[in-house]
Amino acid sequence: MMSPPDRIIRLKTVLDRTGLSRSTLYRKITEGSFPSQVKISVHGAGWRESSINQWIADPAGWHHGN
Repeated sequence: MMSPPDRIIRLKTVLDRTGLSRSTLYRKITEGSFPSQVKISVHGAGWRESSINQWIADPAGWHHGN
C-alpha cells in the first residue's frame, strides 16, 4: 500500500495544529526542538505535514534530524 504524499502546510495551519504562538514556534526552530521550514518558492515556505505530525505525537521527544 502506498503512503499518501507528504503535503506542505503553511504557517497558519501549523499554528492551528500545534497551539503554539508564532514567536514560540520560531524560537523552537532556532533551538532545534521543532521541524524547520522547507522553501517552496522564492518568497514562500512551509512545513512537511509528516514532520508536524511527528512533533505533535511526541513534542518532548522530537529533535532536529528526527
